[in-house]
Amino acid sequence: MLNNRTRRRLLHHILLGLGSVTLTVIFMQLFPKRDFISRVSIGTAYPALFLTAAALMLGPLNVLRRKANPVSFDLRRDLGIWAGISALAHTAIGLNVHLRGRMWLYFVDENHHLRWDAFGFGNYTGAVAALLFALLLVLSNDISLRKLGVERWKSLQRWAYAAVVLTAGHAIAYQQIEKRIAPFQMVLYVVLGIVFAFQIAGALKVRDSTNVASGVAAPSS
Repeated sequence: MLNNRTRRRLLHHILLGLGSVTLTVIFMQLFPKRDFISRVSIGTAYPALFLTAAALMLGPLNVLRRKANPVSFDLRRDLGIWAGISALAHTAIGLNVHLRGRMWLYFVDENHHLRWDAFGFGNYTGAVAALLFALLLVLSNDISLRKLGVERWKSLQRWAYAAVVLTAGHAIAYQQIEKRIAPFQMVLYVVLGIVFAFQIAGALKVRDSTNVASGVAAPSS
């Protein structure tokens, strides 16, 4: 018999998996003139973006709602797992879009020189972000938490913020490279803005709570 937690997590994964596939198909349909590989690449990019944003907003949301914010909780972990799966799928497929099998040319030119243009920047940031997502996926389980201990595990999990910054750089670069129309650019910037706002609001709330707990009076308005 499955316990309550296992059933709950199984439900999370079913819903998140179906949601990821559905979003992928929806965004594929929004680019009908592109070839199939390009459409799948674009389609997997947006679930990765939305799931990563959702995972990053849960912690600050708990803080703002004055709810317990444990080191790890299942919904955030499961969102992160599917964000990582979507991000890695996007990376694997995306490396076959522009140069069709010649993956090294995403990072060096025909003369084997590093790319210093927007195309290179977008690819370097995307590749490093993918490596960080892979690391986070490996850590997203109870065994890793027990073996590493809370402090070390949490310090490694904080690389998620670097992954998000790199993902933002990658996404912004490709918006320009592929000359995306304004509505798609707006989706990206709105999502990034919401995540940034939640992080700032959560940090300010924690700071205020810490000041109150330590007896530091808040400045009068």
